[in-house]
Amino acid sequence: MSSGTDHEETHIEERYRRVYAATFGPLLAYALRRVEQPADASDVVAETFLVAWRRRRELPAEGEARLWLYGVARRVLANHHRGFARRERLGQRLRQRLSAVAPDPATEVPERLAVRAALARLGDLDREVLMLTVWEGLEPREAAAVLDVSPAAVRTRLSRARARLRQLVGDDPVMPGHVLDVLTAPVPEEGR
Repeated sequence: MSSGTDHEETHIEERYRRVYAATFGPLLAYALRRVEQPADASDVVAETFLVAWRRRRELPAEGEARLWLYGVARRVLANHHRGFARRERLGQRLRQRLSAVAPDPATEVPERLAVRAALARLGDLDREVLMLTVWEGLEPREAAAVLDVSPAAVRTRLSRARARLRQLVGDDPVMPGHVLDVLTAPVPEEGR
C-alpha cells in the first residue's frame, strides 16, 4: 500500500471508531426495546456494526451515519425476527413429530404402575414367562430354554398369564388392548 492509501484507510477507521463510540448506546437501546432477551439485542448491535465495518468505506458522514445505522439495525432485527419465527415453526414441527413417534412417557405412568402391580400378583413362573416373551422379545421356545421347561408349558402359561393380567388390570374400553401396549413399551434397564 502507498502512504496515501494508508492515510486514507487510517482516516476511514478513525471515522468508524468515532461513529461506533457515538452510536453504540443509542443502537443498543433501540435493539433492547425491540427484542425479548437482552442477549438478542447484543447480537443485533454486533451484527449491525459488523455490517458497518464491512461497508466502512460507504459509511455516510457522521451526522447521517446514525440514521444509516438505524436502517441497518432495522434490517438486522427483521432478519432476527424472521429467524426466530422459522425456529419456532421448526421447533413446533419437531415437537409434533416427536410426540407422534415417542409419546410423553409421563402419560403412561399410571398404566405402568397398574401393570407392575398386576404382574406382582401373578405366580413367579407365569410372570417370568410373560416378561421373557413380551419385554425381552423371546419366542416361547427360547423362553422355554431359559426356564428349562417345555415350549408347550411356556405357551400354556403365556396364554394363562395374559388372561390373568387382563383380568387383574382390566380392559379399559377407552384404551382397548392397553395392558399389552404398556407391556410392550420399552422399559429402562433398571426397570427390568
